[in-house]
Amino acid sequence: MATINLKKGYNLDLVGKIAHNDVAEAPNAELYAIVPDDFYGIIPRLEVAVGDHVDAGQALCHHRDDENLKITAPVSGTVKEIRRGARRKIEAIVIAPDTEQTAKSFDVKLPPVQLLAQSGLLAMIRQRPYDIVPNPNVAPRDIFVTCFDSAPLAPSLMLVLGDNKRYLQAGINALASITAGKIYLGLDEDLDTGLTGVEINVFKGPHPAGNVGVQIANVKPVNKGDVVWTLDVITLARIGKLVTEGVVDFSTVVALTGELVTTPCYLSTTMGAQLTSLISGKLVGGDTQKRIISGNVLTGTPVAADGFLRAPYRHITVIPENAHPDEFMGWASLSPKRFSIYRLFTSWLTGNRNVRLDARLNGGERAIVMAGEYDRMLPMDIYGEFLIKAIIAFDIDKMEQLGIYEVAPEDFALAEFADTSKLELQHIVRSGLDKMRKEMA
Repeated sequence: MATINLKKGYNLDLVGKIAHNDVAEAPNAELYAIVPDDFYGIIPRLEVAVGDHVDAGQALCHHRDDENLKITAPVSGTVKEIRRGARRKIEAIVIAPDTEQTAKSFDVKLPPVQLLAQSGLLAMIRQRPYDIVPNPNVAPRDIFVTCFDSAPLAPSLMLVLGDNKRYLQAGINALASITAGKIYLGLDEDLDTGLTGVEINVFKGPHPAGNVGVQIANVKPVNKGDVVWTLDVITLARIGKLVTEGVVDFSTVVALTGELVTTPCYLSTTMGAQLTSLISGKLVGGDTQKRIISGNVLTGTPVAADGFLRAPYRHITVIPENAHPDEFMGWASLSPKRFSIYRLFTSWLTGNRNVRLDARLNGGERAIVMAGEYDRMLPMDIYGEFLIKAIIAFDIDKMEQLGIYEVAPEDFALAEFADTSKLELQHIVRSGLDKMRKEMA
């Protein structure tokens, strides 16, 4: 077990933390949904129609280029709606759940890659380069598993894991048969896990220490031609349960956090649940407009109050849209209550680290300031500002030299928050990765 100390980054201590580790049972949701956009790299082709009955784990759609790569139902029930957007794009597959749940059984004797692809768990894994759902026909060099989330107000993944810890070794054994390389586990504390067949690294430092991309960069970086798989410890346990019992379990524990949550708490639910089952009666009342985020404030997806718990997340954050609509001078206010990561206001002198932020940008897009801002927030051996400029210019040679194959949009989320240029860095990185993938295909 090696310990890696990271000094770059920043812990954003927002108001709305969970004060205890008790887990409450959330009411059953009236609807559940799968959003294909959550599984980046898959172009969905439907396998069900409105009115069809599905079991939990049954395929809802498959990848256009590989019929064996499935996205599956989180619950059993009746397909109520196929929501479509522009050009008939599939935006969501909505399921009305059964009272008594049933699950599809899988043949555990299948090769692990085929089993993961058919069960929908391969779609929960990501591949670097490009941060997409893995190609089941390409064996990864190594597999990296992160066991903690360092994002603002993020839940403890080990608490979310709960009793499913007993499936971790089976998951490791299954993944070990897929790669000829190593399986790496990233922890935030020295734990005697009792697991074999893995290399454990302890990462100590501020966010984004929990990002699997940061962990890869500090252990064994991705070079041109390399392929690695990444996942979190919750998905690892699901894999272990699948190869042990032959069923997929999409149940999870969700952290409900944020300034506008009356009592932040952990809730037991199922992936894809309608948010009304999780937030009803738990938010601050009044006329305050609320920004509901499926995920954390840095990388999460804004959703409506009747939206759904998106597949990659075990976290809901609720913050104000605009806490001070009549604030004197607006974003240029010199109020001592204002927060700045660079201590431009006097609020840091009070010693109160609990930060209140709303959804405003507080400024507009402007030229990149070459002041090392991205470097301070990015504990990776790359030049973030130069990489962003290379992506904007789409200079392929420079993008390769500056580490485009190592990064994912989430790695730049903290830098985007701290960026005085107000650039959408995650969008820029995603655009660059997509263009590189198309260029190299």
